[in-house]
Amino acid sequence: MSPRSREDVQVGVVVFPGSCDDHDAYHALAHVLGVRARFVWHKEESLEGLDAVMLPGGFSYGDYLRCGAMAKFSPVMKAVRRFAEAGGYVLGTCNGFQILCESGLLPGALIRNRSLRFLCEPRQALRVERSDTPWTSRTEKGRVLRIPIKHGEGCYYADPATLEALQAKGQILLRYSTPDGRVSEDANPNGSLLHIAGIMNPRGNVFGLMPHPEHAVEPGLGGEDGRRILDALIDTLLAAPARPTPGRAPQAASPSAPR
Repeated sequence: MSPRSREDVQVGVVVFPGSCDDHDAYHALAHVLGVRARFVWHKEESLEGLDAVMLPGGFSYGDYLRCGAMAKFSPVMKAVRRFAEAGGYVLGTCNGFQILCESGLLPGALIRNRSLRFLCEPRQALRVERSDTPWTSRTEKGRVLRIPIKHGEGCYYADPATLEALQAKGQILLRYSTPDGRVSEDANPNGSLLHIAGIMNPRGNVFGLMPHPEHAVEPGLGGEDGRRILDALIDTLLAAPARPTPGRAPQAASPSAPR
């Protein structure tokens, strides 16, 4: 069997009412990383033919109630849960991270920033805590990445037992830090407990982070550190057996997400 190429890999980008970074995610995946990408409308109930799923940032359902609290009831989330339980790779950025927590695919919750203000930083420093995961294999432990953040409710919160388990099981992959890699309160933009910027599930196939790696994939837009995370995922998919592909949809020549 010939090795898989990037053109063989297909990643779904879930679109909820209110999503605003879906096209950015599509661009990063299809036009920069060179994989096949397709939009998945929130009412779809099947993820057949996909190798990975991305829940992008935005304001799903206007962020009414709590961020992600309404999106978790969308029909597609049942499919995302089945996909993850079967070992499929799921990435949630910003609002996608909030949705993963609200859906129970990741522990904890994202609450209002410590400052009670919306944050927007083009090059937030993040320290990589592990390099032996499907999401961080393109970097090394202790390396500092610079990736944009933009959120009003990005403060990660969990009870003490959950925080202890996250640390004990090595589920914390990214922490907010200074540019030279020091973790401190001054370097924590939103008050997240343990300075958490991104965590994965115990199995390692579900990853959520508040920063936006899809906004840091091209030099002309401020850097390529986000590409290290997305490329690590693609490396993982290329090394894995292809998932069943019945019903795989062709890549759209001119992407247009439902609204």
